[in-house]
Amino acid sequence: MNSAADSSSMTGRICIVTGANSGIGKEIVRGLARKGATVVLACRSVERGEAARTEIEADTGNRKLAVMELDLASHESVRAFVAAFAARYPKLHVLVNNAGIVAAKRTMTPDGIESTFAVNHVSHFLLTNLLLPTLRASAPSRVVIVSSEASHGGRIDLDDLNGERRWGGFRAYMNSKLANVLFAFELARRLEGTGVTANALHPGGVRTNLAKGAGLFRVGMLLAWPFMLPASKGADTAVYLASSPDVEEMSGKYFIRRRPAEPNPAANDPELARRLWTVSESSTEPRAGVPAGDPS
Repeated sequence: MNSAADSSSMTGRICIVTGANSGIGKEIVRGLARKGATVVLACRSVERGEAARTEIEADTGNRKLAVMELDLASHESVRAFVAAFAARYPKLHVLVNNAGIVAAKRTMTPDGIESTFAVNHVSHFLLTNLLLPTLRASAPSRVVIVSSEASHGGRIDLDDLNGERRWGGFRAYMNSKLANVLFAFELARRLEGTGVTANALHPGGVRTNLAKGAGLFRVGMLLAWPFMLPASKGADTAVYLASSPDVEEMSGKYFIRRRPAEPNPAANDPELARRLWTVSESSTEPRAGVPAGDPS
């Protein structure tokens, strides 16, 4: 899709992309870099992040790229990342919550949260809340959350978010992707009128490292691999939501191929979204670290 919006400049705009060293995340960085943005690659592996940064810098000529360590399996790492970012950058205009995993077995993080739910939702919830004061002060600004059509198979059981009673690798992934959409919608409601927008998206069936994930999901991904999109195509809607003036005032939507789409009906339940927010907040205590302000 070519339009005037595609060439819109991001010069002077500061962005964070999580899971930025490979797959869709790396291509989102590349797309933003081509538009002139300053981009922080938030990566668990600084070494792999630097390799991605070097490649993208050579490809785009954009030297305003930096790698910062972020391990979404650790709330301590999230807080350290936010503190380090605040010490280095005065503003934040775009936060792209992209990183995600599919686990082969049920494990718990040091914070006592099931790993898939922790990495895909809870730590991004904490990261976003800790960065909200900067996002609001930098408005107009945007939060872009990479979800998946797998969210249509998700179900949020607020009494079993850690999968203690029932767990499967792909089930946990679907549930976390539904949580992403619920989070985007509730965040948009709480930020109405602030100049900060929040939207979720499905990137398409993309060839990514998720193919290394759990059991039958891995088998299905490998079988579908020849028919799947390259990561560069999967990044398109995220880059569009992060940069296009066409969606500057759109918030609380779920996008596929740059267009608003219908999410899992459960995502339209404001009471479920509010309760998920409350549970996520109680498990992260965002106000205990960098002040998160009051988004309500």
